[in-house]
Amino acid sequence: MSSSNEHLDINGKPFNRNLLVLVLLVGTFCTVLNGTILTTAFPTLMKEFNVTTSAVQWLTTGFLMVNGIMIPVTAWLSNNFSTKVLYIIAMSTFLIGTIMCFTAPNFGTILAGRLVQAVGVGITMPLMQVVMLSIFPSNQRGTAMGLAGLVIGLAPAIGPTLSGWIIDNFTWRDLFGMIIPIVVVVLILAFIFMRPVIQTKRTKLDVLSLVLSTLGFGSVLYGFSSVGDDGWGSPIVLSTIIGGVIVILLFGYRQLKMDTPFLELRVFKVKKFSVAAALSSVTNMAMVGVEMILPLYLQIVKGMSAFHSGLTLLPGALLIGVMSPITGRAFDRFGPKDLARMGMFLLTAGTIPFLFLTKTTPVLDIVVLYMIRMFGISMVLMPVTTDGMNSLPFDLMSHGTAVNNTVRQVFSSMGTAILVSVLTNVTNNAKPGHSLLVKAPLQYKNNFFDATLSGYHAAFMVAILFCLIALAITFMVKNSSKSKELNINNIDEVAGDK
Repeated sequence: MSSSNEHLDINGKPFNRNLLVLVLLVGTFCTVLNGTILTTAFPTLMKEFNVTTSAVQWLTTGFLMVNGIMIPVTAWLSNNFSTKVLYIIAMSTFLIGTIMCFTAPNFGTILAGRLVQAVGVGITMPLMQVVMLSIFPSNQRGTAMGLAGLVIGLAPAIGPTLSGWIIDNFTWRDLFGMIIPIVVVVLILAFIFMRPVIQTKRTKLDVLSLVLSTLGFGSVLYGFSSVGDDGWGSPIVLSTIIGGVIVILLFGYRQLKMDTPFLELRVFKVKKFSVAAALSSVTNMAMVGVEMILPLYLQIVKGMSAFHSGLTLLPGALLIGVMSPITGRAFDRFGPKDLARMGMFLLTAGTIPFLFLTKTTPVLDIVVLYMIRMFGISMVLMPVTTDGMNSLPFDLMSHGTAVNNTVRQVFSSMGTAILVSVLTNVTNNAKPGHSLLVKAPLQYKNNFFDATLSGYHAAFMVAILFCLIALAITFMVKNSSKSKELNINNIDEVAGDK
């Protein structure tokens, strides 16, 4: 933070940057937390509403889909509406969805509430990043984005643990009830402390681009989300992924032909940004995929409860929260190159031992290895993202944030789908025949456990492959000299320089 808290908004009026950042961080923490807070509540909700596993999964799958669809839209919204107005609308939308979930009399209402929540989340997360990049000078953006990383990394990581504790001690409605008063306070504070800090310029909404974006990204995210239940050979999975990719290509072609595109894809002309987007996306695949697989191992193989499996991962989650601001400061001082390489080395080194997990692997070993992984991730994600954003013209910050977050969302879904399908297929292929259950029940049980472990080992092997790909990409990351103030008109010059 600078020595003075007084800064000027786009209207030349002073505002307190620290209080604005606090409102942003607390509000976004509440919204991002909701992505994973229902993970351990599914059995309770299935019993409460008498729904199947595939149905209840939509409380998370649908949430993530709408969230992903909204992210590209946020670039247009943040360029056309006052920061203050947009943030208040987004948080109000999130509050309405949360109240719907809290008071839901049936499954349809809670699902609708989750989708309404996701609209708010899809706006607040990228908006927070754009605001942080706008109100801090380039030499302080590492620290600023480190604070953003604290929210984006910590909130979803503690969701399952917090959810398990609340379910064990209170009711499922309290998962939403505890958030309502916090969001109300955030909204009150937003009216007081939020300011319009991003220059706006009214542009006409290209409805066709909006439709193509929604259908394309929504279809791809749906396809990858369905792989776990339906498998890669499912007509639904194949048609939605292939159809979605085709629509996204049409969307991209249209954006490149427009004078004022809905989403500015010229950001990929800047090599630093493209490298950063690729690295953060592959790193996210390694991170999110293991976050999905490891709790399954702890519960199915180790026999732990959902709450205790979440508790096992909590130290790593807390570590990424603690380290994000520190690595942000390190980025401001040393640049991204060494941080990224060291971080990916730690992430890879922390993932390799998971290949050798057994039924008797000490829980402490898993806790330590997971902490090493999260320590590595804290050194990569936000520093590299900040470096990529610093390479863009100032006018393209909102578009760069939207593009980066959209790509990461799609790759996260892809990574999870790949790991879950590898786990499922290898386990099913290695399972003993049912006839063995009658002839030798104990041997069947041992063979079944061995088959399950083979599935986890194969999934972790794929995660290591993701890590190695990301490690290779880090050698394309360079430290840069002080950047000049840029604008959208000299992006071709910037792309050539980089």
